[in-house]
Amino acid sequence: MSNVVTRQAYIQSLPKYITLCERNYLRALKVLPEEVVGEKRKIVLANATYEVHIDDCAKYTTDISIKQTSTISDYLPELDIAVRLYHDAKVAEVVHHDFHQRIKPSYGYPNPSMHHKDEKYQLNAFLGDWLMACLESGRVPLNWDVNNGMV
Repeated sequence: MSNVVTRQAYIQSLPKYITLCERNYLRALKVLPEEVVGEKRKIVLANATYEVHIDDCAKYTTDISIKQTSTISDYLPELDIAVRLYHDAKVAEVVHHDFHQRIKPSYGYPNPSMHHKDEKYQLNAFLGDWLMACLESGRVPLNWDVNNGMV
């Protein structure tokens, strides 16, 4: 008798994904600068400096980019992700990662780009971990002008 092995396609758990995106939304709101296009906030986390930049604001969405501005190691690439916050649904999700094309919900495996089956979920889980690290142990340099510009 021959055994035929069939591969099942990857099916993403939508409730699990939506819960992750809702948590990312709440965390992202805490690290955002004022919601004005062009505003940015620097965050120091361990030996790296990151910049959260507001790229675009609309009635129901805000596009932000998170960029690493200092190198940790010559062997690690710098972080550069684009995140969209949907204010009506109260979710945030990664849209681009390191200038790649838009991320699909799932990929066949193996694939030429070597994406994981659940690439989109993993990038959003990474965003959640990064936001938690920022909230727990990140520092925001303050530029207080206590003299109101007078010396």
